[in-house]
Amino acid sequence: MASPPRTAERPSLWPQRKPQPSYSQLLKDLRRGSIEDLELSPARREVSVRYKDGQRAQVSVFNNDQVLLRTAQQHRVPLTVRDDSRDSATASLVANGLLVLLLLLGLGLLLKRSAQVANKALGFGRSQPRVQEDTAAPVHFEDVAGIAEAKDELAEVVTFLKSPERYTAVGAKIPKGVLLVGPPGTGKTLLARAIAGEAGVPFFSMAASEFVELFVGVGASRVRDLFRKAKAKAPCIIFIDEIDAVGRQRGAGIGGGNDEREQTLNQLLTEMDGFEDNSGVILLAATNRPDVLDAALMRPGRFDRRITVDLPDRRGREEILAVHARTRPLAPSVNLADWASRTPGFSGADLANLLNEAAILTARRQHQQIDDAALTDALERITMGLSAAPLQDSAKKRLIAYHEIGHALVTTLEPAADQLDKVTLLPRAGGVGGFARTLPDEEVLDSGLITRAFLKARLVVALAGRAAELVVFGPSEVTQGAAGDLDLVGRICREMVTRYGFSSLGPVAFESETGEVFLGRDWLRGEAPYSEQTGRRIDAQVRQLASAALDQAVALLEPRRVLMDQLVEVLIQDETIEGDRFRALVEAHEAGPRRQLAAVGA
Repeated sequence: MASPPRTAERPSLWPQRKPQPSYSQLLKDLRRGSIEDLELSPARREVSVRYKDGQRAQVSVFNNDQVLLRTAQQHRVPLTVRDDSRDSATASLVANGLLVLLLLLGLGLLLKRSAQVANKALGFGRSQPRVQEDTAAPVHFEDVAGIAEAKDELAEVVTFLKSPERYTAVGAKIPKGVLLVGPPGTGKTLLARAIAGEAGVPFFSMAASEFVELFVGVGASRVRDLFRKAKAKAPCIIFIDEIDAVGRQRGAGIGGGNDEREQTLNQLLTEMDGFEDNSGVILLAATNRPDVLDAALMRPGRFDRRITVDLPDRRGREEILAVHARTRPLAPSVNLADWASRTPGFSGADLANLLNEAAILTARRQHQQIDDAALTDALERITMGLSAAPLQDSAKKRLIAYHEIGHALVTTLEPAADQLDKVTLLPRAGGVGGFARTLPDEEVLDSGLITRAFLKARLVVALAGRAAELVVFGPSEVTQGAAGDLDLVGRICREMVTRYGFSSLGPVAFESETGEVFLGRDWLRGEAPYSEQTGRRIDAQVRQLASAALDQAVALLEPRRVLMDQLVEVLIQDETIEGDRFRALVEAHEAGPRRQLAAVGA
């Protein structure tokens, strides 16, 4: 049987590489004459072999291999020596060039970073005030409500800026500075912007803390730069907020004070009333700590006017609510006058926050208008905190009910106490299981005068919760729920004895409200300005006032145990009793014994 014919192999287009032979095999191939030529690379100690059949191979050889050279010469095989020095020089040149390029790039980045740091260092002394030109959206006096007296005082400053010739004709000088003093949130910054809006002049504003830096001299340089910019745009207004950060008394504190802050203050004093005249530049400043300011800053010629921006009264709160209600949809049933009466002691910022919280609750409930319910919940959220899960019917809920009913009942029965607004068992975040909220007396807040009867009534009301627990559960079952009340009682009693002279020790002030504002009120306490024996008498008077208030609260609640039980049942069922309804329930119960006495007398 004939074998199948062999298929002819296709010749390869590329020379095939022979398996790498050994050094001895290379010499044998040279002697047999099967090698076409050789190419020697001395640097790599390698020879490239090309066979006569077209195959190639690479063979490692010895350095300065004379045997290979003689064998190739004897058998007349061409041998070429490759010059590797040129390739090495090229590779070295490329490597060195890349290294130099990397060094140049690093040096360029370093110089750029140094230039930025230098520019920043040179810019330390330049102020960066926020400038509101007269063409920007201004704030006018009609946008500021509740501080009519302060606006009247500042209207004269506006007149100075609008028509200074009216005053210069009679020799009057424009005031150098106006200091706005008042509690936080009363509208001092807004009032300063309103002055700029009314006068139509540029308004430069900076915070006092922006002047003081780590490097000494930077704050003074910024003060100079600020006044230089202001003079270029005179007439104008410079407003510095929280000026007590830089204007505190010099030389106070440990180590003589902060040198940088003092240098900044010195430069500010010079710019306000120095050799140069700052005509047309009025400095407005705001602070809630005027007692810590340096005396040189407060003298005439620097801050010529000191205007108090106090908490608004009831009419002022109504005006503030009306201003903030312009952009919010209020329900027709909302009476702003009533809400002004329910928010005594609120600042303008507090009232703005009240309407904002009410708007958030309205949006959450998917309503279209802000109603009284949203405002009520917002008020309780601000004053008492976020609401928590309601209490379940248990002994704890009943105990809290008696505690809060004690507060509410004594508040209603005590003539000198504040008016009850509501009593509730709805808990609040922070461990408040319920509360009895009162409305402070508007006349007391406006006048700032506190009577002895008012303070005693506050003591009786504060201890009414503990008194209710004593009357209902007995001395062995009282709880720590009155801890906050006891803390308040201790502070009031001590102030009555040591500051107001409302005790048998006589009209003597043993302590004062002043404290070291630079070293901390609680860090370094000086020795008491009275003897140890007087201290024991003060402690005895404090305990006597507190005990008398507790006895009075117990005396008010013990005869009304039946009323307390009835009110507790209503409170547990409804969870909240409004002030008017609570007073009606108490009046109905109190009228019964009076009618019985009248019948007996008849």
